[in-house]
Amino acid sequence: MTNSAFLLVGVLAVPLLGAVAALLLRGRAGAVAATVASVLTLLLTVPMFTTRGLVKPAGRGPQLWHEADWSWVPALDLRLHLGVDGISYPLVVLTALLTVLCCGYLLWQRPERAGLLAALLLVIEVGILGTFLAFNLVLFFLAFEVVLLPMAAVIAGWGGPARRAAALKFALYTLAGSVLLLVGVVAVVVQTGTADLVSLTAAPTLSHTAQLWIFGLFALAFAVKSPLWPLHTWLPDAHTEAPTVGSVVLAGVLLKMGTYGLIRVGLGVTPEGAAAFAPALGVLAVAAILIGSLVCLTQTELKRLIAYSSVGHMGFVLLGIATLSEIGVQAALLGNIAHGLLTGLLFFLAGAIKDRAHTGLLADLGGLRERQPWLAGVLGFAALGSLGLPGLAGFWGEAFAVVAAVQRGGTLWTVLAVLAAIGGALTAAYLLRLLRRVSHGPQAAVLAGAPEARTPELAAWSPLVLLALLLGVAPMLVLELSASTVSALTTGAP
Repeated sequence: MTNSAFLLVGVLAVPLLGAVAALLLRGRAGAVAATVASVLTLLLTVPMFTTRGLVKPAGRGPQLWHEADWSWVPALDLRLHLGVDGISYPLVVLTALLTVLCCGYLLWQRPERAGLLAALLLVIEVGILGTFLAFNLVLFFLAFEVVLLPMAAVIAGWGGPARRAAALKFALYTLAGSVLLLVGVVAVVVQTGTADLVSLTAAPTLSHTAQLWIFGLFALAFAVKSPLWPLHTWLPDAHTEAPTVGSVVLAGVLLKMGTYGLIRVGLGVTPEGAAAFAPALGVLAVAAILIGSLVCLTQTELKRLIAYSSVGHMGFVLLGIATLSEIGVQAALLGNIAHGLLTGLLFFLAGAIKDRAHTGLLADLGGLRERQPWLAGVLGFAALGSLGLPGLAGFWGEAFAVVAAVQRGGTLWTVLAVLAAIGGALTAAYLLRLLRRVSHGPQAAVLAGAPEARTPELAAWSPLVLLALLLGVAPMLVLELSASTVSALTTGAP
């Protein structure tokens, strides 16, 4: 087995083996085993970068750093084709990092059946990583579906009072999207005779008509997973009822599977379909930004507000993708990472506040700054990052999505850019409203005697804070990784 194959298989096999160990050991021992496996997985992502090569296929194909390609089902000509490039690598690292933080958080929090919960988190990690590493459409679909039942189980098993209804709604919505994705995958394979994403992207062979309706299927399927307005209604319920670690993984990386699929599969395999649907995607993106922000202004529950904020933030990601430009797609990729860091941090904080106050109602919270200044300070940092403050990670993706829309030109795209900028101002309004009520409002009785942020909590939040700062001042750390692949995807081979 080559070094590349070892890394690609290892980053999937280690968490899978860790999940088995966590199930067998159960309890705290199972959580320890899961944490060790998640740390090893994160460590395997380091040599992915340091030993990367560069395979340059013809045309628009992805420029892979590592690749493994084996025969999988010879009778159907299916192959186990794995790879990583500058588009997928930052998402692989983000997934591995958030899983480490969540497993470590379980060690400290010690919920009931901690080993089982940790095992489910690792299975979800396998599915998400498999989605980012798959370069065979059938393998991509299978990995895409792996996360469905484990995430529903996390919500149903460790969530709030309405957890079963929320889990069922999540499962039904994502299952409907899965059916559309399956139809699209089968259509591509039947019409082209291959499921290989590298060759399909390098030289798209689908007819114009086929690209139109297949891209429509892909767009709907990925819109459910992201989720994009108006297919987002499962998200607030799932986040409100999910346990803290479930919300972090759900917002931090699971939502990114949809926007990643739209770039990798939608733009890669059906570029003419993407071009035809681009104006409609732009309109839907701006609708998500505005509606998500307006709904957040009326929300009275902390986790539900953060959940609806994801609708608006993912709208900026979709706007960047819809421009079909290099700067727009780069903005979308950076927006994905920034949202994963900052919204993951916000859900960690929301869980910490809810654990102390035993409520998430904004009207019952207040005075956090006086009683828990460290907790209030980190909450302020996360909120300012999410509203797009320059110097923090959230700024670049949203700002350049607007710039890409302006550069696209024409009345429609100019209007969309202006409306998106207004949506950005509304984002600042609802997040500042959140801080005014929770940090600066009258001191709430429910927080009387509640402890300050503890060392394990600060340890879980610190990497997210540092990375949000780092990407805020040096966004090229992400942009340079994907620049050549995005250039090939949007403008042809460099």
